[in-house]
Amino acid sequence: MMHLENLLGDQPIWWAVFISIAANIGVSIAGVLPSAAITAANIIVFGFWPGFLLSIIGESIGAVLSFLLYRKGVQAIHHKKMFEHRSLQWLAKTKGRQAFWLIIALRIFPFMPSGLVTLASAMSQIQWWVFALASTLGKLPALLMEALLVHGIMQTGFGLQILLVMVSCFVLFIVLRKRKIV
Repeated sequence: MMHLENLLGDQPIWWAVFISIAANIGVSIAGVLPSAAITAANIIVFGFWPGFLLSIIGESIGAVLSFLLYRKGVQAIHHKKMFEHRSLQWLAKTKGRQAFWLIIALRIFPFMPSGLVTLASAMSQIQWWVFALASTLGKLPALLMEALLVHGIMQTGFGLQILLVMVSCFVLFIVLRKRKIV
């Protein structure tokens, strides 16, 4: 396992923390990039629990900043029929307790793009702090599963890690080819 001292040398640790949080904010604002690589890096560099905590902090800050930016943009557009998924349409129309629980459920669901949940939430009438709480609570189990997966993979042999990377690249290629991107 890589140690932070080896990576940073004499540099203070807060630089690594800042870079991690900034990367999570960038991924959240982009809305389509997966944050798994940042979570993996956090666990490798900081250790399991500190890396997990840093990922939660970074993703939570990123989600709130994205929410605020998206809300500003949505107010300028006024177009609420952007989503085909019924849960996202429902979220855009809901408020209060219903929106709170729906955001938690959508954050836990592993195949729901985080950026779409944030955008639908920005289109709803939910207050930013309620979104922040629901989003963070929903991200906890999803990030824990992601962190455990990364930790498990890091405990395997190098050959298996290479095989997993190759299989992942192959699956990505197939998906992109089916969508006629490649």
